[in-house]
Amino acid sequence: MEFHIIHTGFFKLDGGAMFGVVPKTMWAKMNPPDENNMCTWAMRCLLIKTDERNILIDTGIGDKQDAKFRSHFHPHGEESLLGALKEKGLSVEDITDVILTHLHFDHVGGAVIRNEKGHLVPTFPNATYWSNQRHWDWAMNPNPREKASFLKENFVPLEEAGKLRFIPFDDEGNGELYGIRLRLLYGHTEAMMMPMIPYGKNKTLVYCADLMPSVHHVGLPYVMSYDIRPLETLKEKRILLDEAVEKGWELFFEHGPVYSKCEVIRNEKGRIVYHNPS
Repeated sequence: MEFHIIHTGFFKLDGGAMFGVVPKTMWAKMNPPDENNMCTWAMRCLLIKTDERNILIDTGIGDKQDAKFRSHFHPHGEESLLGALKEKGLSVEDITDVILTHLHFDHVGGAVIRNEKGHLVPTFPNATYWSNQRHWDWAMNPNPREKASFLKENFVPLEEAGKLRFIPFDDEGNGELYGIRLRLLYGHTEAMMMPMIPYGKNKTLVYCADLMPSVHHVGLPYVMSYDIRPLETLKEKRILLDEAVEKGWELFFEHGPVYSKCEVIRNEKGRIVYHNPS
């Protein structure tokens, strides 16, 4: 099994929204904002290569949205989803599976493209796209608070093309796909999937998605204002961080502007902090 980081570019989000109740005097040192209080964030996906499959986790924001939409989020950078895959020697036809942690636009936008006739079609014609029934139902009938994050042109064409499948989960919210363990989380949005990928000798890489978007969100109070259930996020973070310290798991961050992963340790005060970011 091989891991490859797939850089799909950067975008901007409001710093206060990304750091929640944490004062600007603290978070501004971690990710300095521009004059409009906007901070730069990565859209970092993960490619998992095995002998038989090329599995992509999330797809970034894509490039099919109009100028008005893009003006709100300022996507920028030379990296792109297809360009990053090409650098790894892969074409769109080579991807066998796409795991969509959740259907917010910055995670699923690259899943669908416009073809030469202007029709919306799956970006990866030979891939199966994986979600779960609970989250799909939530995205199809969004509440007013999340409605702007669920753009149906990003995911309905997957169902229409017959490329969408749902991963089954047990009553405790645990599932599995090709040896990748998945856990359902409910703080950021309803039934977000968190992939947990075992590799090597007793190692695990946890794709944190939006539970912890960056290394700076390891601290418990650092919870995004975007989360629909912030206290549930706090609980989910505590559980994951305790496990990661105990079992030596690595954490992978989708939005960290600099660092893509880290380990976590318990410091002399008993607080869990990030360690060896890279």
